[in-house]
Amino acid sequence: MAWRFALMIDPAASDDTRTDFSGTFAEIDPSAPALTVGELSTQRGDGIFESIGVVDGHAQEVGAHLERLAHSAALCDLPVPHREQWRQAVVRAAAACGPGESVIKLILSRGVEHGPAPTAWVTAATAADFTAARRDGVSVVTLDRGYALDVPARAPWLLLGAKTLSYAVNMAAIREAKRRGADDAVFVSSDGFVLEAPTATVIVRRGDLFVTPEPGTGILHGTTQLSLFEFLASRGHATAYAPVTIDELRGADAAWLVSSVRLAAPVTAVDGVPLAVDAELTASVNAYLLGPRD
Repeated sequence: MAWRFALMIDPAASDDTRTDFSGTFAEIDPSAPALTVGELSTQRGDGIFESIGVVDGHAQEVGAHLERLAHSAALCDLPVPHREQWRQAVVRAAAACGPGESVIKLILSRGVEHGPAPTAWVTAATAADFTAARRDGVSVVTLDRGYALDVPARAPWLLLGAKTLSYAVNMAAIREAKRRGADDAVFVSSDGFVLEAPTATVIVRRGDLFVTPEPGTGILHGTTQLSLFEFLASRGHATAYAPVTIDELRGADAAWLVSSVRLAAPVTAVDGVPLAVDAELTASVNAYLLGPRD
């Protein structure tokens, strides 16, 4: 990944009345050291983040990403991000991206251990080429996430609905999927329900109905999925949030993994069982997702 831009942020209080936050930003060399050895984001993964897709210098779905950043902050007992400050930081980062596809990352950590304030920064980098995944699709295996569907409501301290920096389990799941001969993984609950992929939302098609698991079950509410549901509704398709069993995923008319940077990757097989791919619909979906979205 080619880093193009990095910006440190002096986090403002959520009720700060300023309209210009340029004085709270410090642009730094993205290849130079920037964090101290006591930083809790690196020591404990104690922080949150968002990844925003950028197409030809336009940052996609910024509002939805900032809302989810604030939601994650609340779950993790972090200071509420000042929406306008972070929006201005995204604008600065997007301006450095140029043509093609890029990714902006927003990071808010608890800061230095025993320190007085959180640490915040924004980066921009060239995105990987996901053309093949969007066109040809990905095979997946289902992996037990280790908890039942009702656990998030009973144990909020597990932070299952927050987008935290602690992604070791997610990356381990992808490595396990590859060991099993697949491209990606889909987490399932111990009682047999589909949750999400390690870095994407799952959408299944049943006839003309497009369904995604309910975000209240401890999964992230996908920003790209929200936008995609709007697009599908505009095309006359029905959409719904509902429980999806493993068997329903395996028997779906079609399925996709949807995320902010890879966009919509059709699922070609689940646990070795082939799944039909709607190439025409997938192409139209990705054409929409590559267009400007606010």
